[in-house]
Amino acid sequence: MTGAKDVSGASQIPILFEDNHILVVEKPVNMPTQEDDSRDPDLLNVLKADIKHRHNKPGNVYLGLVHRLDRPVGGVMVFAKTSKAASRLSDAVRTRHLDKTYVAIVHGKPPQPTATLRHWLWKDTRTNTVSVVKPGQHEAKEAVLDYKLLGSQDGLSLIQIKLHTGRPHQIRVQMAAIGCTLYGDQRYGSAVNKPGQQLALWATALSFEHPTLKETMRFRSLPPVQRPWSEFAIPEL
Repeated sequence: MTGAKDVSGASQIPILFEDNHILVVEKPVNMPTQEDDSRDPDLLNVLKADIKHRHNKPGNVYLGLVHRLDRPVGGVMVFAKTSKAASRLSDAVRTRHLDKTYVAIVHGKPPQPTATLRHWLWKDTRTNTVSVVKPGQHEAKEAVLDYKLLGSQDGLSLIQIKLHTGRPHQIRVQMAAIGCTLYGDQRYGSAVNKPGQQLALWATALSFEHPTLKETMRFRSLPPVQRPWSEFAIPEL
């Protein structure tokens, strides 16, 4: 399914699909998925307020968060509007039946045009940073993704990425581990990125089984037509 509409009210979050059970939206860049220490407006609470406004709902609005995107990442996300939908979508995430595809622009060119990356990642909660460690290290978790090179020019490459696990900062850390730091990544690529550059990572496709209709739902979202995205032809995956 494609296309988007801006919701009424204050939120102005593009909605890709909505019914009684799910809400699929395009997350803006630099908005937290849920409330964090910054206390900036977050997507979850903005959407709750918008549903309350648009549907004139009394009391608290239920909206279940079943997966996340890092703050600087934009693109397609699904939320659950009922507890039944939340349970079934969370199970789809756990069993890897919620398929997520991203596009990213990285510095350099990966060593192979297509490959599966497997790393063990450990998160330092004090600094909110993730690093590649030896297999089996205490509290480390295996991270797996597939990538495909879509094009290269002027020292940059456009990469398609399919996640098999959903670890914090996974794409950013795994691509940096093979020498392909993401464009604009200040946290894991300060040596090659300039302050103020926007992270070039976009959640471009999402598919899952509808929690009640049992139909396969597919959604797409393309990154904004601005540099560095405008330097490449972004395929509609």
